[in-house]
Amino acid sequence: MVTACIERYAPGFTDTVIHRRGISGAAYEAYNANYVGGDIGAGAMTLRQSLMRPVPRVDPYRTPLTGVCLCSASTPPGPSVHGMSGYLAALSALRREFGIRTPPDLGAR
Repeated sequence: MVTACIERYAPGFTDTVIHRRGISGAAYEAYNANYVGGDIGAGAMTLRQSLMRPVPRVDPYRTPLTGVCLCSASTPPGPSVHGMSGYLAALSALRREFGIRTPPDLGAR
């Protein structure tokens, strides 16, 4: 279905596909138990989940292990393709492990 949709807007796309693979939600969950029902987005993105996942704490990226942070679809700001979970986890680590409170400038030079 996805290939057909792309082909509709980009004629000839199907001719460029070398291989494709489909997997059911159940098979995806068997592959990784965190993908309940095949959901790679870590479950419902309700307001409660936005504020309380993965655990209700001020720094949701912190773990009990020194030097270990958590960044995933389960951490704020939630699932998507933006990298913000990793960025915010890195800021948390800089603050906690190195006392750096001002984020580094990541802009173009």
